Amino acid sequence: MMGPSLSIAVVLLVAVVVTLLAGIKIVPQGEEWIVERLGKFRATLKPGLNIIIPYLDRVRAKMTTRDIILDVSKQEVITRDNAVIITNAVSFIKITDPKKALYGVEDFKLAIQNLIMTTLRSIIGEMTLDQALSNREMIKARLKEQIVDDVADWGITVKTVEIQDITPSPSMQAAMEQQAAAERERRAVETRAEGEKNAMILVADGKLEAAKREAQAQVKLAEASAEAIEMIGKSVGERELPAMFLLGDRYLEALKALGESENSKFVVYPADLQQAIAGLMGNLGMKKG
Repeated sequence: MMGPSLSIAVVLLVAVVVTLLAGIKIVPQGEEWIVERLGKFRATLKPGLNIIIPYLDRVRAKMTTRDIILDVSKQEVITRDNAVIITNAVSFIKITDPKKALYGVEDFKLAIQNLIMTTLRSIIGEMTLDQALSNREMIKARLKEQIVDDVADWGITVKTVEIQDITPSPSMQAAMEQQAAAERERRAVETRAEGEKNAMILVADGKLEAAKREAQAQVKLAEASAEAIEMIGKSVGERELPAMFLLGDRYLEALKALGESENSKFVVYPADLQQAIAGLMGNLGMKKG
């Protein structure tokens, strides 16, 4: 049997081994450990082999030095023009001073998340709906600028803040769809009205041009008739028959045009066309004399 002295020696040996093992701390890469001695900050253990005083020193927290991803939950934000939008974000942070991150704030992750949410509401609240939807990069830059100093006091660096979604609320989306439909209908009406106006202008221009050409033709015809009559008047005494033929032909053409008019219902020819022309010739002869 083992004697009392041997038992005590074994117990003491085990206690020494346990004590030595308790004083040896191997910190993995990417972490830093905060050590307290009797409840007070003692040191920050770096990656690798570290020795502490057992029973006096204890590891208070194991802090990661790798990048930390923080999701900022969705929230409703009211813009300057009283529109409701839903937005969320994600932040990438890095602990640069584990001591400040542990003792400077109770829960640095929760603190940063709430700080981002509050700052995001403040920034978007100063903007209109259209500005908020179209200036995501500007919102991100302002957000990072406003929170970087606050989180620096906690020993944390904000590497970037990304705005994941900025979308109108369901009720706002319905209102925007109705507004867009009304705008499309208004543009369609304007396009149709513009087309009809252009068509009417083209028709009016065509009628005006036709009227101008018709007037010019009438003037030319009148000038030609006047010239012909003048020539007839000069020679009527010598060649009465050709003159009567010319005047009769013009008279028949005038009656034909009158008969083709849409407003004419009857065309009356003189009973004695030759007598009528002769009378006209007589009147021309009297005027000449």
